[in-house]
Formats: sequence, C-alpha cells, structure tokens
Amino acid sequence: MEHGEKHITVVDEHGNEQLCEVLFTFESEDFGKSYVFYYPIGAEYDDEEETEIHVSAFVPGEGDQEGELQPIETEEEWDMIEEVWNTFCAEQEEDEE
Repeated sequence: MEHGEKHITVVDEHGNEQLCEVLFTFESEDFGKSYVFYYPIGAEYDDEEETEIHVSAFVPGEGDQEGELQPIETEEEWDMIEEVWNTFCAEQEEDEE
C-alpha cells in the first residue's frame, strides 16, 4: 500500500484476499506509526448503515516493496484511534449540514 492509494488488498486469517477501500489514513507522532481505516469493497461506506470499518497500523515498504498492515496491540493505541475516529465522524456530520 502506498500513501494516497484508495484500495488495498487485505488477506484474512484464512488466507482469503479481499479488496478494501481506504477511508482515510493518519500518522501518530506519539506512537511513531501510520494507521489506515478501511472497509471491504461491496460494503459501501454509509453513515446511516452499519458498515464494518477496520483499522490497522501501517508500516511503509522499503523501495519497491509494498507496505504491511499490522494489528493494533495496545489499549493506548485503541484509545487514540477512537478519538481520531470520533473526530472524523464529527467532521463528516458538519460537512453534510
């Protein structure tokens, strides 16, 4: 995955590939990582519907290599991610008014 890409391929725990749409990415200086919010293509993102949104840490690849998604491992990271998500949702609501 490159910064700015709109689609990523995610491999689940069963080895199945799923094309996902990137909702947005952000970097955390506190944790020294980038994070990406994404959802499966086919499940359109909709504020009204319960779209399953995923978030992973993202480690950029070196040179031509693709980046790597990694699980979120600490409670502190989840708290920070939840704040970012709530801010994102609030901004989306403001844009719709």
